[in-house]
Amino acid sequence: MPNRRSTDQPAWQRNPVFEFFASLKLAVVLLAVVIVAAIAGTLYESTFDAKVARAYVYGAPWFNLWLVLLGANLACSALSRWRWRKHHLAFLITHLGIITLLIGSLIGRIWGVEGTITLFKGEPPTNRLLVDERQLRVHDIDGVVKGYPAEFLHHPPSPQHPRDLGLLASGAHLQIVDYAPAIEGKLNPMPVPAGGAPASAEASAGRPALHFTISTGMMNQRLDGWLLADDPQHGSFSMGLANIELKRGTATSVAAGVPPAQPTRLPPQLEEATDLGESIFAFSKAPDEQIGHVRKGGSTGAKVRLLPPENGNKGRVVISSGASEVSFDVTENLRRDVEIAGTPFTLTIENYWPDFRIENGKPDSLSEEPNNPAVLVTIRGHAVPVSASEKNPHGTGKELTATGGPPAMPAPGEGALNHLTFFIADGGAITYELVSRKNGNSSGNIELNKPLTTGWADWQLVVDNTMPSAQAHMDFSTPGERPVSSAGGDLPDGVRVRVQQKGETFEQWIPAGWQIAVPTSPDQTMMVYGWKMIGLPIGLELLDFEVKRNEGSDSPAGFKSTVRVVTADGETATGACWMNHPFSFPGQWWRTWTGLTYKISQASWNPENVNQSTVQILRDPGWFLKWIGSLLVVIGVFMMFYLAPYRKQTEGEPITPSSAAQKSEGKKDEAIAEIAR
Repeated sequence: MPNRRSTDQPAWQRNPVFEFFASLKLAVVLLAVVIVAAIAGTLYESTFDAKVARAYVYGAPWFNLWLVLLGANLACSALSRWRWRKHHLAFLITHLGIITLLIGSLIGRIWGVEGTITLFKGEPPTNRLLVDERQLRVHDIDGVVKGYPAEFLHHPPSPQHPRDLGLLASGAHLQIVDYAPAIEGKLNPMPVPAGGAPASAEASAGRPALHFTISTGMMNQRLDGWLLADDPQHGSFSMGLANIELKRGTATSVAAGVPPAQPTRLPPQLEEATDLGESIFAFSKAPDEQIGHVRKGGSTGAKVRLLPPENGNKGRVVISSGASEVSFDVTENLRRDVEIAGTPFTLTIENYWPDFRIENGKPDSLSEEPNNPAVLVTIRGHAVPVSASEKNPHGTGKELTATGGPPAMPAPGEGALNHLTFFIADGGAITYELVSRKNGNSSGNIELNKPLTTGWADWQLVVDNTMPSAQAHMDFSTPGERPVSSAGGDLPDGVRVRVQQKGETFEQWIPAGWQIAVPTSPDQTMMVYGWKMIGLPIGLELLDFEVKRNEGSDSPAGFKSTVRVVTADGETATGACWMNHPFSFPGQWWRTWTGLTYKISQASWNPENVNQSTVQILRDPGWFLKWIGSLLVVIGVFMMFYLAPYRKQTEGEPITPSSAAQKSEGKKDEAIAEIAR
């Protein structure tokens, strides 16, 4: 028996392709995959970050294709009910809402803008928006800046499978041949031959250079580096505990022929009891050497020793204060406040490092093995501080400086109290001025390969090479090429580019944030790898930045940026934004409701510079369609479940294969319903 319902349908509804896209089975598969993808994206974002989730799920091409298929399925499903009747209305509104929502999302993904701009008070307006995507920018010799996508979270390039970027204006062939998540840059200056550089440019003429090594047995660490005299970028070396720099000339005291300056001592003073706070690093391999910082009031006069670990424990901290000596198990008392018996003080073991190192000026542990155990303890109490003329309680036998306490790690934001300045004369003679919190000030001559005792714990320094004239040159390496001196998590990622021109090949690592000059003919080509940069049609200027503090403390309660927006037509507007309170430009209500506006929100700030603020810029032209689609879905679902005229079952089936028996069963049910009336 022929299916009359099928023969009554238009030919386009009976088309196999249309039936496939309108089928319920396809809808179930599409929705199931979207749900699984959303779960996977959530897990990726919580385990890694939003960038990884976007790369593998939300921003992946397959996900966009899947959403297009879902939209096609919904549209065909709605068309399969043609000719529509009253009871189809709720069904159609719901499907229309979902399709509108998908279209709005697609518009936002393609034409939307989202990124950050860092503003500085007093600087002119800027329109450079940084987007959370990596890009290789090439300033070609024709003056055009070209941007190439360089996101390599998966399928990174390799020398065997490079990313081909095509030809440059110079005719050079550009490729990305490798990617590394961590790149270390190390200064390796190149000597400048006498008379081989133009004398008109100081940078080209070169600067004196000096190479040194500094090592410590207590921390089992060795550092080395080059310095360029009076160079703003490569003229100093910071190791947290101390700073080292190189200048032209001769140390003042050596040039004048006067003896080294001695540390200033204050006469003994009678002081009253006050609140004291002191933090001290102690090392099991060097019990007589400690590094401390007076946090409040003055020195407690306590001596701290760390006994070596035994039987798998973390050792014991021994506190000597006057005639009292008390020990504490590190494991049992870590981050606990405990009283020091026989004294007015309490002890907190703040942290423990089994293999202590200083990395990027911060304490760190190289491994979990107890190769160089160290602790940081804080001692607090109400007592008379140790006077400046008393003997140093930290085991050196030397007098304390005026502030008391052991050699100090600087507090955040403070400069290092220990400082070494090298001076190199025109004839190559090297002199120095040394400032040590423990040993005071000293100066003298430097001989190559002869150790200099710094007085910074047990650090010793050796100058082993010099250059009378050198230019800055950076060598970049990955952890696989040579041991790096910094923690990989603090190093930038980078790409290795290959440039081929006229039979010659040049390869160079480009770390994120670095601008590298690549030799091409006739002129060199500048390349930089970093965040994708977009030029906005508006510019932003920071007029003011305010930080509100919690009462009685320096902790921030909130911060607000006052920003001026400038357009190319000369139009300006001023607004303020703070956390969860953005402002929009242009400010017309219809632009805000349609998403055709730039929403400016407070993103972050720099506690070290209150004249700096980072704002987030968001423009989503699909915003209005997303809201309309969401509203239609809510209305359609409400009608289907709560309004009786739209709850009636549809008269007919979707365009899916059906049997004549199913059709007869449907007619039978309709006849029974008519009799029941």
